[in-house]
Amino acid sequence: MADPSTRSRYLELLGDLDAIEVLQATPLRLIEAFDAFTSADLEASYAPDSLTRREVIAHMADVELVMGFRFRQLAAVPGVELQPFDPAAWSQRYRLLEPSLAVEAFRSLRAWNLALFVSFSLEDWLVEAYHPEWGFESMDLMVRMLAGHDLDHMRGLV
Repeated sequence: MADPSTRSRYLELLGDLDAIEVLQATPLRLIEAFDAFTSADLEASYAPDSLTRREVIAHMADVELVMGFRFRQLAAVPGVELQPFDPAAWSQRYRLLEPSLAVEAFRSLRAWNLALFVSFSLEDWLVEAYHPEWGFESMDLMVRMLAGHDLDHMRGLV
């Protein structure tokens, strides 16, 4: 089950920042951080019992993939029930994957998701989906949560 404090943490990190501006800035911040990392930096974690930087980058790409699907699913089928995913289960293969591919996947998927947001009407931003672990979420809330997720992970990477 999802930890309710996660939602609060993401929204608190975002605060009064513009979610779209955060989402637009993250790819460049991630690329700059990645380019500065040594191999040892990639294998280091920034806190005890946390993912390594390599794993965080892969996780961010996976979350962008999942959220992009959810955004499109909700835009097409208002009220849809969203499928949860287990990030810990997905992370089992991250050490086997090339992190530069995760950076590029994240960059491309983020650009694609931002292009989708431009097409949204006010009604699109307000439409809600049901998440079995979180309850009802509007498109706007999902986008703000993604921006908070960016901030949460980027503060550990840089």
